[in-house]
Amino acid sequence: MTKKYFGTDGIRGTVNSKNINGDMFFKFGLASGTYFKTQKKKKQIAIIAKDTRLSGYTLEPALVSGLTSSGMHVYTLGPLPTNGLAMLTKSMKANMGIMITASHNPYYDNGLKLFGPDGLKLSDKIEKKIESLIDKKIENSLLKPKELGRVKRLENGNEEYIKILKKNFPKNFNLEGLKIVIDCANGAGYKAGPKLLESLGAKVFAIGIKPNGLNINKNCGSTFPNKIKSAVKKYNAHIGISLDGDADRVIMCDERGSIIDGDQIIAALAIRWKNKKMLRGGIIGTLMSNYGLEKFFKSNQIKFIRANVGDRYVKEKMQKNNFNLGGEQSGHIILGKFATTGDGLLVALEVLFSLRKGKKASNFFNTFKKTPQILKNIEVMDLNELSSSLNSLIESARSNALNPKVLSGGVISISNLGSFNIRSFDAIIFPGQTYILSVGQIFEDVLVSKGEISTGNFMNLTLACDHRAVDGVLAAKFFSHVTSTMEKIN
Repeated sequence: MTKKYFGTDGIRGTVNSKNINGDMFFKFGLASGTYFKTQKKKKQIAIIAKDTRLSGYTLEPALVSGLTSSGMHVYTLGPLPTNGLAMLTKSMKANMGIMITASHNPYYDNGLKLFGPDGLKLSDKIEKKIESLIDKKIENSLLKPKELGRVKRLENGNEEYIKILKKNFPKNFNLEGLKIVIDCANGAGYKAGPKLLESLGAKVFAIGIKPNGLNINKNCGSTFPNKIKSAVKKYNAHIGISLDGDADRVIMCDERGSIIDGDQIIAALAIRWKNKKMLRGGIIGTLMSNYGLEKFFKSNQIKFIRANVGDRYVKEKMQKNNFNLGGEQSGHIILGKFATTGDGLLVALEVLFSLRKGKKASNFFNTFKKTPQILKNIEVMDLNELSSSLNSLIESARSNALNPKVLSGGVISISNLGSFNIRSFDAIIFPGQTYILSVGQIFEDVLVSKGEISTGNFMNLTLACDHRAVDGVLAAKFFSHVTSTMEKIN
Protein backbone atom coordinates (compact mmCIF):
# COMPACT_ATOMS: atom_id res chain seq x y z
CA MET A 1 0.00 0.00 0.00
CA THR A 2 1.78 3.12 -1.28
CA LYS A 3 1.30 6.22 0.88
CA LYS A 4 2.04 9.81 -0.02
CA TYR A 5 2.85 11.36 3.37
CA PHE A 6 3.03 8.62 6.01
CA GLY A 7 6.05 6.39 6.32
CA THR A 8 6.97 3.48 8.61
CA ASP A 9 6.36 5.54 11.74
CA GLY A 10 4.26 8.59 11.02
CA ILE A 11 5.40 11.56 8.95
CA ARG A 12 9.03 12.60 9.04
CA GLY A 13 11.48 14.77 7.14
CA THR A 14 13.73 17.81 7.11
CA VAL A 15 12.21 20.98 8.58
CA ASN A 16 11.01 23.53 6.04
CA SER A 17 11.15 20.91 3.34
CA LYS A 18 8.28 19.60 1.20
CA ASN A 19 6.09 18.17 3.99
CA ILE A 20 7.59 19.47 7.24
CA ASN A 21 6.53 23.10 7.32
CA GLY A 22 3.77 25.28 8.77
CA ASP A 23 1.52 25.08 5.72
CA MET A 24 1.55 21.26 5.66
CA PHE A 25 1.17 20.94 9.43
CA PHE A 26 -1.98 23.06 9.21
CA LYS A 27 -3.27 20.63 6.57
CA PHE A 28 -2.24 17.60 8.69
CA GLY A 29 -4.11 19.04 11.67
CA LEU A 30 -7.21 19.91 9.65
CA ALA A 31 -7.32 16.50 7.95
CA SER A 32 -6.69 14.39 11.06
CA GLY A 33 -9.11 16.50 13.12
CA THR A 34 -11.78 16.10 10.46
CA TYR A 35 -11.28 12.34 10.34
CA PHE A 36 -11.37 11.78 14.10
CA LYS A 37 -14.41 13.91 14.84
CA THR A 38 -17.33 11.89 16.10
CA GLN A 39 -20.97 12.79 16.45
CA LYS A 40 -21.21 10.74 19.67
CA LYS A 41 -19.07 13.20 21.62
CA LYS A 42 -20.17 16.64 22.73
CA LYS A 43 -16.56 17.81 23.07
CA GLN A 44 -14.02 16.86 20.40
CA ILE A 45 -10.55 16.62 22.01
CA ALA A 46 -7.04 16.33 20.56
CA ILE A 47 -3.90 16.38 22.68
CA ILE A 48 -0.43 17.33 21.46
CA ALA A 49 2.99 16.59 22.92
CA LYS A 50 6.44 17.13 21.44
CA ASP A 51 10.12 16.55 21.92
CA THR A 52 12.67 19.34 22.38
CA ARG A 53 13.48 20.34 18.79
CA LEU A 54 13.62 24.05 18.08
CA SER A 55 11.31 23.56 15.10
CA GLY A 56 8.55 22.34 17.41
CA TYR A 57 7.83 25.97 18.34
CA THR A 58 7.17 26.69 14.65
CA LEU A 59 5.23 23.58 13.73
CA GLU A 60 3.04 23.20 16.82
CA PRO A 61 1.04 26.43 16.31
CA ALA A 62 0.33 25.45 12.71
CA LEU A 63 -0.86 22.02 13.79
CA VAL A 64 -3.04 23.54 16.52
CA SER A 65 -4.54 25.95 14.00
CA GLY A 66 -5.50 23.07 11.70
CA LEU A 67 -7.04 21.05 14.53
CA THR A 68 -9.07 23.93 15.95
CA SER A 69 -10.23 24.82 12.43
CA SER A 70 -11.71 21.31 12.23
CA GLY A 71 -13.58 21.84 15.52
CA MET A 72 -11.14 20.06 17.84
CA HIS A 73 -10.47 21.39 21.33
CA VAL A 74 -6.72 21.06 21.77
CA TYR A 75 -4.65 20.43 24.89
CA THR A 76 -0.90 20.98 24.52
CA LEU A 77 1.39 19.10 26.93
CA GLY A 78 4.87 20.30 25.98
CA PRO A 79 7.84 17.89 26.02
CA LEU A 80 6.62 14.40 26.92
CA PRO A 81 7.67 10.84 25.93
CA THR A 82 5.72 9.36 23.03
CA ASN A 83 4.06 6.64 25.08
CA GLY A 84 3.14 9.26 27.68
CA LEU A 85 1.09 10.90 24.95
CA ALA A 86 -0.43 7.52 23.98
CA MET A 87 -1.36 6.77 27.59
CA LEU A 88 -2.87 10.20 28.18
CA THR A 89 -4.79 10.06 24.90
CA LYS A 90 -6.56 7.02 26.27
CA SER A 91 -6.92 8.17 29.90
CA MET A 92 -8.23 11.61 28.89
CA LYS A 93 -10.69 9.96 26.48
CA ALA A 94 -9.42 12.15 23.66
CA ASN A 95 -10.40 11.60 20.03
CA MET A 96 -6.75 11.53 19.04
CA GLY A 97 -3.18 12.29 20.10
CA ILE A 98 -0.33 13.76 18.06
CA MET A 99 3.35 13.61 18.95
CA ILE A 100 5.57 16.17 17.22
CA THR A 101 8.89 14.40 16.87
CA ALA A 102 11.44 12.89 14.54
CA SER A 103 12.40 10.31 17.16
CA HIS A 104 16.11 9.42 16.98
CA ASN A 105 16.83 11.72 14.01
CA PRO A 106 18.97 14.89 14.29
CA TYR A 107 17.47 18.25 15.30
CA TYR A 108 16.97 19.47 11.72
CA ASP A 109 14.33 16.78 11.13
CA ASN A 110 10.85 16.72 12.58
CA GLY A 111 7.55 14.96 12.05
CA LEU A 112 4.34 13.56 13.49
CA LYS A 113 3.20 10.35 15.15
CA LEU A 114 -0.58 9.99 15.31
CA PHE A 115 -2.59 7.95 17.81
CA GLY A 116 -6.24 7.01 17.85
CA PRO A 117 -8.56 7.16 20.90
CA ASP A 118 -7.37 3.69 21.95
CA GLY A 119 -3.78 4.94 22.25
CA LEU A 120 -2.70 2.88 19.24
CA LYS A 121 -0.77 4.11 16.24
CA LEU A 122 -2.86 4.34 13.11
CA SER A 123 -3.21 1.52 10.61
CA ASP A 124 -2.16 1.91 6.98
CA LYS A 125 -5.85 2.03 6.06
CA ILE A 126 -6.62 4.99 8.34
CA GLU A 127 -3.45 6.81 7.24
CA LYS A 128 -4.58 6.49 3.62
CA LYS A 129 -7.99 7.98 4.53
CA ILE A 130 -6.32 10.94 6.27
CA GLU A 131 -4.05 11.42 3.25
CA SER A 132 -7.09 11.70 1.00
CA LEU A 133 -8.40 14.50 3.26
CA ILE A 134 -5.04 16.30 3.21
CA ASP A 135 -5.20 16.59 -0.57
CA LYS A 136 -8.78 17.95 -0.61
CA LYS A 137 -9.52 21.66 -0.85
CA ILE A 138 -9.10 23.27 2.58
CA GLU A 139 -12.39 25.10 2.22
CA ASN A 140 -14.28 21.79 2.33
CA SER A 141 -13.15 21.09 5.92
CA LEU A 142 -13.13 24.56 7.48
CA LEU A 143 -15.88 25.18 10.03
CA LYS A 144 -17.88 28.31 10.82
CA PRO A 145 -16.27 30.72 13.35
CA LYS A 146 -18.62 29.74 16.19
CA GLU A 147 -17.70 26.04 15.71
CA LEU A 148 -13.93 26.51 16.11
CA GLY A 149 -12.11 24.64 18.85
CA ARG A 150 -10.25 26.15 21.82
CA VAL A 151 -6.67 25.65 23.01
CA LYS A 152 -5.37 25.06 26.53
CA ARG A 153 -1.91 24.26 27.88
CA LEU A 154 -1.64 21.48 30.51
CA GLU A 155 1.44 21.65 32.70
CA ASN A 156 1.06 18.32 34.51
CA GLY A 157 1.54 15.92 31.58
CA ASN A 158 4.79 14.41 32.88
CA GLU A 159 3.42 13.96 36.40
CA GLU A 160 0.31 12.17 35.10
CA TYR A 161 2.44 9.95 32.88
CA ILE A 162 4.68 8.98 35.83
CA LYS A 163 1.61 8.11 37.91
CA ILE A 164 0.35 5.77 35.19
CA LEU A 165 3.76 4.08 34.90
CA LYS A 166 4.03 3.46 38.63
CA LYS A 167 0.51 2.00 38.81
CA ASN A 168 1.77 -0.95 36.77
CA PHE A 169 3.95 -2.09 39.67
CA PRO A 170 3.32 -2.97 43.34
CA LYS A 171 3.00 0.00 45.71
CA ASN A 172 6.01 -1.16 47.72
CA PHE A 173 8.27 -1.29 44.65
CA ASN A 174 11.33 0.89 45.14
CA LEU A 175 14.85 1.30 43.79
CA GLU A 176 16.61 2.14 47.05
CA GLY A 177 20.27 1.18 47.02
CA LEU A 178 20.55 1.26 43.23
CA LYS A 179 22.81 3.69 41.40
CA ILE A 180 21.38 4.39 37.98
CA VAL A 181 22.69 6.46 35.08
CA ILE A 182 20.08 7.72 32.64
CA ASP A 183 20.84 9.43 29.33
CA CYS A 184 17.76 11.33 28.15
CA ALA A 185 19.25 12.33 24.77
CA ASN A 186 18.34 15.98 25.46
CA GLY A 187 14.90 14.92 24.33
CA ALA A 188 11.32 14.39 25.42
CA GLY A 189 12.23 12.28 28.46
CA TYR A 190 14.55 14.82 30.07
CA LYS A 191 12.01 15.70 32.78
CA ALA A 192 10.09 12.44 33.28
CA GLY A 193 13.10 10.09 33.27
CA PRO A 194 15.12 11.39 36.26
CA LYS A 195 11.96 12.35 38.19
CA LEU A 196 10.52 8.83 37.86
CA LEU A 197 13.68 7.06 39.06
CA GLU A 198 14.26 9.52 41.92
CA SER A 199 10.66 9.11 43.10
CA LEU A 200 11.36 5.38 43.52
CA GLY A 201 14.41 6.03 45.70
CA ALA A 202 17.27 5.43 43.26
CA LYS A 203 20.52 7.38 43.27
CA VAL A 204 20.26 8.96 39.83
CA PHE A 205 23.02 10.34 37.62
CA ALA A 206 21.26 12.10 34.76
CA ILE A 207 22.92 13.18 31.52
CA GLY A 208 21.39 14.54 28.31
CA ILE A 209 18.98 16.71 30.31
CA LYS A 210 19.92 20.14 28.99
CA PRO A 211 18.08 20.52 25.68
CA ASN A 212 18.72 23.70 23.71
CA GLY A 213 16.62 22.88 20.66
CA LEU A 214 19.63 21.79 18.61
CA ASN A 215 21.35 19.08 20.69
CA ILE A 216 18.65 16.37 20.70
CA ASN A 217 20.30 12.97 19.99
CA LYS A 218 23.64 14.72 19.38
CA ASN A 219 26.41 12.41 20.61
CA CYS A 220 24.05 11.06 23.25
CA GLY A 221 21.06 8.80 23.73
CA SER A 222 20.30 5.33 22.40
CA THR A 223 22.01 5.97 19.05
CA PHE A 224 25.27 6.88 20.84
CA PRO A 225 25.55 4.20 23.57
CA ASN A 226 29.22 4.86 24.34
CA LYS A 227 27.99 7.88 26.31
CA ILE A 228 26.07 5.72 28.78
CA LYS A 229 28.89 3.18 28.86
CA SER A 230 31.40 5.81 29.99
CA ALA A 231 28.97 7.24 32.55
CA VAL A 232 28.25 3.82 34.13
CA LYS A 233 31.96 3.26 34.61
CA LYS A 234 32.51 6.80 35.90
CA TYR A 235 29.80 6.60 38.57
CA ASN A 236 30.24 2.90 39.30
CA ALA A 237 26.53 2.47 38.61
CA HIS A 238 24.51 -0.73 38.75
CA ILE A 239 22.89 -0.07 35.39
CA GLY A 240 22.60 2.51 32.62
CA ILE A 241 19.48 3.57 30.71
CA SER A 242 19.73 5.35 27.37
CA LEU A 243 16.67 6.85 25.67
CA ASP A 244 16.18 8.37 22.24
CA GLY A 245 14.70 11.75 21.33
CA ASP A 246 11.07 10.86 22.04
CA ALA A 247 11.89 8.24 24.69
CA ASP A 248 10.13 5.35 22.95
CA ARG A 249 13.42 3.45 22.61
CA VAL A 250 15.82 2.17 25.23
CA ILE A 251 19.34 0.79 25.07
CA MET A 252 20.89 -0.31 28.36
CA CYS A 253 24.30 -0.91 29.87
CA ASP A 254 25.18 -3.42 32.60
CA GLU A 255 27.46 -2.77 35.57
CA ARG A 256 30.46 -4.07 33.58
CA GLY A 257 29.99 -1.49 30.82
CA SER A 258 28.52 -3.90 28.25
CA ILE A 259 25.95 -2.37 25.91
CA ILE A 260 22.59 -4.19 25.89
CA ASP A 261 20.48 -3.75 22.75
CA GLY A 262 16.76 -4.33 22.21
CA ASP A 263 17.13 -8.00 21.26
CA GLN A 264 19.00 -8.75 24.48
CA ILE A 265 16.43 -6.90 26.58
CA ILE A 266 13.58 -8.79 24.90
CA ALA A 267 15.31 -12.13 25.48
CA ALA A 268 15.83 -11.44 29.20
CA LEU A 269 12.25 -10.24 29.72
CA ALA A 270 10.85 -13.18 27.73
CA ILE A 271 12.57 -15.73 29.98
CA ARG A 272 11.44 -13.91 33.12
CA TRP A 273 7.87 -13.64 31.88
CA LYS A 274 7.84 -17.29 30.84
CA ASN A 275 9.08 -18.40 34.27
CA LYS A 276 6.48 -16.17 35.95
CA LYS A 277 3.79 -17.48 33.57
CA MET A 278 3.25 -13.92 32.33
CA LEU A 279 4.26 -14.56 28.72
CA ARG A 280 1.30 -14.94 26.38
CA GLY A 281 1.76 -16.83 23.12
CA GLY A 282 5.26 -15.88 22.09
CA ILE A 283 7.45 -13.03 20.87
CA ILE A 284 7.17 -10.69 17.89
CA GLY A 285 10.48 -9.47 16.47
CA THR A 286 11.27 -7.85 13.13
CA LEU A 287 13.16 -8.66 9.95
CA MET A 288 16.20 -7.04 11.62
CA SER A 289 16.12 -9.12 14.81
CA ASN A 290 19.35 -11.04 15.39
CA TYR A 291 19.31 -14.65 14.21
CA GLY A 292 20.86 -15.65 17.53
CA LEU A 293 17.68 -14.37 19.22
CA GLU A 294 15.55 -16.59 17.00
CA LYS A 295 17.69 -19.66 17.80
CA PHE A 296 17.53 -18.81 21.52
CA PHE A 297 13.74 -18.73 21.51
CA LYS A 298 13.59 -21.97 19.56
CA SER A 299 15.81 -23.72 22.12
CA ASN A 300 13.55 -22.44 24.91
CA GLN A 301 10.32 -23.51 23.17
CA ILE A 302 9.17 -19.91 22.76
CA LYS A 303 7.34 -19.09 19.54
CA PHE A 304 8.99 -16.31 17.53
CA ILE A 305 7.44 -14.41 14.62
CA ARG A 306 9.02 -11.63 12.55
CA ALA A 307 7.15 -8.50 11.53
CA ASN A 308 8.08 -5.64 9.22
CA VAL A 309 10.40 -3.03 10.71
CA GLY A 310 8.55 -0.47 12.84
CA ASP A 311 6.97 -0.86 16.27
CA ARG A 312 3.55 -0.16 14.72
CA TYR A 313 3.86 -3.38 12.70
CA VAL A 314 5.16 -5.22 15.76
CA LYS A 315 2.07 -4.14 17.70
CA GLU A 316 -0.26 -5.19 14.86
CA LYS A 317 1.26 -8.69 14.83
CA MET A 318 1.10 -8.87 18.62
CA GLN A 319 -2.62 -8.12 18.44
CA LYS A 320 -3.21 -10.55 15.59
CA ASN A 321 -1.46 -13.42 17.42
CA ASN A 322 -2.55 -12.39 20.92
CA PHE A 323 1.08 -12.02 22.08
CA ASN A 324 2.05 -9.59 24.85
CA LEU A 325 5.77 -8.98 24.19
CA GLY A 326 7.60 -7.79 21.10
CA GLY A 327 10.07 -5.27 19.81
CA GLU A 328 13.06 -4.31 17.76
CA GLN A 329 16.81 -4.50 18.07
CA SER A 330 16.86 -0.68 18.06
CA GLY A 331 15.18 -0.62 21.48
CA HIS A 332 11.53 -0.19 20.47
CA ILE A 333 9.99 -2.69 22.89
CA ILE A 334 6.27 -3.10 23.53
CA LEU A 335 5.09 -4.54 26.80
CA GLY A 336 1.59 -5.48 25.73
CA LYS A 337 0.41 -5.94 29.28
CA PHE A 338 1.07 -2.25 30.01
CA ALA A 339 1.38 -0.21 26.81
CA THR A 340 0.24 0.24 23.21
CA THR A 341 3.58 1.38 21.83
CA GLY A 342 7.29 1.43 22.64
CA ASP A 343 8.24 3.08 25.93
CA GLY A 344 11.87 3.30 27.04
CA LEU A 345 11.05 4.24 30.64
CA LEU A 346 8.42 1.53 31.06
CA VAL A 347 10.81 -1.13 29.74
CA ALA A 348 13.55 0.18 32.03
CA LEU A 349 11.18 -0.09 35.02
CA GLU A 350 10.32 -3.69 34.13
CA VAL A 351 14.05 -4.54 33.99
CA LEU A 352 14.70 -2.71 37.27
CA PHE A 353 11.81 -4.57 38.88
CA SER A 354 13.62 -7.78 37.95
CA LEU A 355 16.83 -6.51 39.61
CA ARG A 356 15.23 -5.29 42.83
CA LYS A 357 16.45 -8.31 44.82
CA GLY A 358 20.10 -7.61 44.14
CA LYS A 359 20.51 -9.51 40.88
CA LYS A 360 23.28 -8.05 38.71
CA ALA A 361 22.33 -6.64 35.33
CA SER A 362 25.10 -8.66 33.64
CA ASN A 363 23.54 -11.89 34.93
CA PHE A 364 20.01 -10.85 34.02
CA PHE A 365 20.97 -10.07 30.42
CA ASN A 366 23.19 -13.15 30.01
CA THR A 367 20.79 -15.04 27.75
CA PHE A 368 21.99 -15.68 24.20
CA LYS A 369 25.04 -15.23 21.98
CA LYS A 370 24.45 -12.81 19.14
CA THR A 371 25.05 -14.08 15.63
CA PRO A 372 27.39 -11.80 13.65
CA GLN A 373 25.38 -10.04 10.96
CA ILE A 374 25.45 -6.87 8.91
CA LEU A 375 22.30 -4.74 8.67
CA LYS A 376 21.99 -2.28 5.82
CA ASN A 377 19.34 0.27 4.96
CA ILE A 378 18.46 0.38 1.28
CA GLU A 379 16.60 3.03 -0.62
CA VAL A 380 13.15 1.90 -1.70
CA MET A 381 11.36 3.46 -4.67
CA ASP A 382 7.74 3.22 -5.69
CA LEU A 383 6.88 2.15 -9.25
CA ASN A 384 6.80 5.69 -10.65
CA GLU A 385 10.15 6.60 -9.06
CA LEU A 386 11.70 3.35 -10.31
CA SER A 387 10.40 3.91 -13.85
CA SER A 388 11.68 7.48 -13.91
CA SER A 389 15.10 6.46 -12.58
CA LEU A 390 15.37 3.64 -15.12
CA ASN A 391 14.47 5.93 -18.03
CA SER A 392 17.06 8.42 -16.87
CA LEU A 393 19.75 5.72 -16.76
CA ILE A 394 18.78 4.50 -20.23
CA GLU A 395 19.09 8.01 -21.68
CA SER A 396 22.46 8.48 -19.95
CA ALA A 397 23.70 5.17 -21.34
CA ARG A 398 22.61 6.07 -24.88
CA SER A 399 24.41 9.39 -24.68
CA ASN A 400 27.56 7.87 -23.10
CA ALA A 401 27.00 9.96 -19.99
CA LEU A 402 27.24 7.20 -17.39
CA ASN A 403 30.04 7.69 -14.89
CA PRO A 404 31.91 5.09 -12.77
CA LYS A 405 29.92 6.05 -9.65
CA VAL A 406 26.63 5.20 -11.39
CA LEU A 407 28.04 1.89 -12.62
CA SER A 408 29.25 0.77 -9.16
CA GLY A 409 27.21 -1.07 -6.57
CA GLY A 410 24.75 -2.71 -8.95
CA VAL A 411 23.67 -6.33 -8.78
CA ILE A 412 24.31 -7.17 -12.44
CA SER A 413 27.33 -5.96 -14.46
CA ILE A 414 28.28 -6.30 -18.10
CA SER A 415 31.95 -6.35 -19.08
CA ASN A 416 32.49 -5.83 -22.83
CA LEU A 417 36.00 -6.45 -24.20
CA GLY A 418 34.78 -7.42 -27.65
CA SER A 419 35.50 -3.91 -28.87
CA PHE A 420 39.16 -4.69 -28.18
CA ASN A 421 39.05 -7.76 -30.47
CA ILE A 422 38.99 -10.17 -27.54
CA ARG A 423 36.88 -13.21 -28.39
CA SER A 424 36.53 -14.77 -24.95
CA PHE A 425 37.41 -13.96 -21.34
CA ASP A 426 36.17 -14.59 -17.79
CA ALA A 427 35.37 -11.49 -15.73
CA ILE A 428 35.81 -11.56 -11.96
CA ILE A 429 32.93 -10.62 -9.66
CA PHE A 430 33.65 -7.70 -7.34
CA PRO A 431 31.77 -6.98 -4.08
CA GLY A 432 28.22 -5.82 -4.60
CA GLN A 433 27.66 -7.86 -7.75
CA THR A 434 25.38 -10.86 -8.16
CA TYR A 435 26.17 -11.56 -11.82
CA ILE A 436 28.79 -10.33 -14.25
CA LEU A 437 28.33 -11.06 -17.96
CA SER A 438 31.48 -11.19 -20.10
CA VAL A 439 30.84 -10.12 -23.71
CA GLY A 440 33.39 -11.02 -26.37
CA GLN A 441 34.00 -9.94 -30.00
CA ILE A 442 31.45 -10.69 -32.73
CA PHE A 443 33.11 -12.91 -35.32
CA GLU A 444 32.12 -14.91 -38.40
CA ASP A 445 32.44 -18.69 -38.37
CA VAL A 446 31.10 -21.90 -39.93
CA LEU A 447 27.73 -23.13 -38.70
CA VAL A 448 26.55 -26.73 -39.13
CA SER A 449 22.78 -27.21 -38.70
CA LYS A 450 20.76 -30.30 -39.71
CA GLY A 451 23.56 -31.54 -41.96
CA GLU A 452 23.88 -28.24 -43.80
CA ILE A 453 26.94 -25.98 -43.69
CA SER A 454 26.63 -22.21 -43.62
CA THR A 455 28.31 -19.17 -42.09
CA GLY A 456 27.03 -16.99 -39.29
CA ASN A 457 27.93 -14.41 -36.65
CA PHE A 458 29.08 -15.69 -33.26
CA MET A 459 29.81 -14.12 -29.88
CA ASN A 460 31.17 -15.77 -26.76
CA LEU A 461 29.32 -14.96 -23.53
CA THR A 462 30.45 -16.02 -20.07
CA LEU A 463 28.28 -15.59 -16.96
CA ALA A 464 29.85 -15.59 -13.50
CA CYS A 465 27.59 -15.55 -10.45
CA ASP A 466 27.92 -15.26 -6.68
CA HIS A 467 26.49 -18.44 -5.17
CA ARG A 468 25.96 -16.66 -1.85
CA ALA A 469 23.24 -14.62 -3.55
CA VAL A 470 21.90 -16.86 -6.30
CA ASP A 471 21.87 -20.60 -7.05
CA GLY A 472 23.01 -22.25 -10.25
CA VAL A 473 19.52 -23.02 -11.54
CA LEU A 474 18.45 -19.36 -11.48
CA ALA A 475 21.74 -18.30 -13.05
CA ALA A 476 21.28 -20.86 -15.83
CA LYS A 477 17.71 -19.64 -16.51
CA PHE A 478 18.92 -16.05 -16.68
CA PHE A 479 21.79 -16.96 -19.00
CA SER A 480 19.48 -19.00 -21.22
CA HIS A 481 17.08 -16.06 -21.51
CA VAL A 482 19.92 -13.70 -22.47
CA THR A 483 21.30 -16.02 -25.15
CA SER A 484 17.89 -16.88 -26.64
CA THR A 485 16.99 -13.19 -26.82
CA MET A 486 20.23 -12.36 -28.61
CA GLU A 487 19.79 -15.23 -31.07
CA LYS A 488 16.46 -13.68 -32.14
CA ILE A 489 18.15 -10.40 -33.06
CA ASN A 490 18.74 -10.12 -36.82
